[in-house]
Amino acid sequence: MVNANTKVCLSGLELDNPVIPASGTFGYGYEFAELYDINVLGTFSFKGTTREPRFGNPTPRIAECREGMINAVGLQNPGVEKVISEELPKLAKCFNKKVIANVSGFSIDEYMYTCERLDAQEQVGLIEVNISCPNVHGGGMSFGTQPEMAARVTKAVKSVTKKPVYIKLTPNVTDIASIAKACEEAGADGISLINTLMGMRIDLNRKKPVIANTMGGFSGPAIFPVALRCVWQVYNAVNIPVIGMGGVSCAEDVIEMMLAGATAVETGAINLVDPYASKKIVEDLPRVMEKYHITNLSDIIGGAHS
Repeated sequence: MVNANTKVCLSGLELDNPVIPASGTFGYGYEFAELYDINVLGTFSFKGTTREPRFGNPTPRIAECREGMINAVGLQNPGVEKVISEELPKLAKCFNKKVIANVSGFSIDEYMYTCERLDAQEQVGLIEVNISCPNVHGGGMSFGTQPEMAARVTKAVKSVTKKPVYIKLTPNVTDIASIAKACEEAGADGISLINTLMGMRIDLNRKKPVIANTMGGFSGPAIFPVALRCVWQVYNAVNIPVIGMGGVSCAEDVIEMMLAGATAVETGAINLVDPYASKKIVEDLPRVMEKYHITNLSDIIGGAHS
């Protein structure tokens, strides 16, 4: 399609297309840059970063399922200071766009410290605050299951940052729209959703849970309808942009997410199945746009609501 316009805008951050590999599935980018030019992507969200280094959860921490996978990696990362001193300089050699910094924490002070440090980095265009990780104890998802706590984290992070802040929410709640609304009222620039559902597998030979953590985050194509529903509900509840994710595995899924209300779309588990998946989705978007008579992608955001 000659005139396919795939550009979208997230709170002033202009993207060539809406395809964004999700945090935890794309490392810090340079590993994938050995396979293809990652500048074809809209941007990507780098590995969840905490104030201190984290080894993560004990192994085994990955389990296969039909239509997806379960992981309980537990935010393994080198800590924010090493991300700034080592990972970002490596990324700069292969990625010339602004990147999304994904931040996790175990206290509001930790979130504030890590966000403030990453906000100061020239390469960072947007901060994605993860208050929805199901695989860590005493932090992560515990901040994202109540509107009041979600709002407190949002307000605290916004007090120390200048760049757009998107809050990443969990689907493991009864009313995701009310939590998104609380984040908006506390100053969030956008909402990212969804993080993984909770799941588990049992090893029939050992008659024990497969994952050492017992439960983990369930992701993959099976969760796409849940993610789509959450994007639809949150789009109706807030007046800030939404980044949709959860089971996205093809260009058609991107279009569907955008019609439900997403301004941009993150790809997760599919990157672990096929490292070229995000590149293929970007390349296939013009064909799918032509098939469904779409000229400008930004025109269809929330289009299914009208």
